Amino acid sequence: MKFANILQQPFTLPCGVTIPNRIVKSAMSENNADKGGKPSERILKLYKTWGEGGTGILISGNVMMDNKALNEARNVVVEDETYMRELKEWANVSQKKGSHLWMQINHPGRQSPKFNKDVVSASDVQLPMKSMFPKPRPMTEEEIWKAIDGFGNCALIAKKAGWKGVQIHGAHGYLVSQFLSTLTNLRTDQWGGSLKNRARFAIEIYRDIRKKVGPKFPIGIKINSADFQRGAFTEEESLAVIEMLSSEGMDMIEVSGGTYEKAAMMGAGKKIKESTQKREAYFADFIERARTKTKTPLLLTGGFRTLEVMAKAIENNELDFVGLARPFAVFPHLTKDFFEGTKTEVHIPPVKTGIKFIDKMGFLDISYFSQQMKMMGKGEFPNPKLSVWLVLFNFIKKTLF
Repeated sequence: MKFANILQQPFTLPCGVTIPNRIVKSAMSENNADKGGKPSERILKLYKTWGEGGTGILISGNVMMDNKALNEARNVVVEDETYMRELKEWANVSQKKGSHLWMQINHPGRQSPKFNKDVVSASDVQLPMKSMFPKPRPMTEEEIWKAIDGFGNCALIAKKAGWKGVQIHGAHGYLVSQFLSTLTNLRTDQWGGSLKNRARFAIEIYRDIRKKVGPKFPIGIKINSADFQRGAFTEEESLAVIEMLSSEGMDMIEVSGGTYEKAAMMGAGKKIKESTQKREAYFADFIERARTKTKTPLLLTGGFRTLEVMAKAIENNELDFVGLARPFAVFPHLTKDFFEGTKTEVHIPPVKTGIKFIDKMGFLDISYFSQQMKMMGKGEFPNPKLSVWLVLFNFIKKTLF
């Protein structure tokens, strides 16, 4: 039980809030809201199930702060207090067993599918998947400040609803990430050019949230270690931005990586050294570098599968929190299983059909875990032996018919 004991240690964030243990369910998109972005009963049932597992922090999937900028058709949207009752219930069912529920706040920018009528970004750089994502127009100065205000308002509503923290989504090629990268930010005003200018958007979002929620409410950010594209956001730039955010007083920084074009957050886009493979996490080398640059609590997500490796990462002071995502879609009470000794590792079979051109497309992996979450949304328990072929059939049926 030594390794479980290490992960059971509480941790106090810079703002003074104490997290009960070191395991975090990192964000996965539920894409299961009701019409208009209303949190559905299905989402509440899903989080009730996760809340029963005693995980330190449960981070929600994308909550959009602008109903005109959706990443998926069924995103939850929080622009005002219209859904306050549902947001309160969401917090209530998630936190009964001691977990802290955090809201991940996002704006997709150019990663807005075509059903959005007016797509904006830092600049007018379009995604290569032009049939799915329209060319964005550059945001005006007024629109930039309005978006910053929107992030802050969303965070304040989360606090009023009883959520225990918020996370700014600044990774995976979404709007904050678009401002950080020289590939997608071609601006020549105060929001572009130098790294300091490109980081201004993220920093002003943090400042606006902090001003609205006060000094004792946790604020985190998810940031790319790199975009893994030539000429894009680099590791050196990421380390510099981490230092900037730390000096502002950020309570937690989650490290991830990649964009829609280079999905490193799924373990792709980067050759992983053997020494790193033994440590399981995709960005294990980077987190060590980040640790030398900041005293801000660090969360690392992606690749962790064994209790011993997770515990040693904490024990060696490489990071403060271990993030797991997809394993929670299949084993929702995983934290409880670890702490009670019924599991010491978690392995999910590869989501593959064996047909190369299908497996390379990536949609099957996302659909598999999405279907597991939808099962929990119906009050059922996920199925570790769920047939990949059944997932494929359902995908085809939904897409073509």
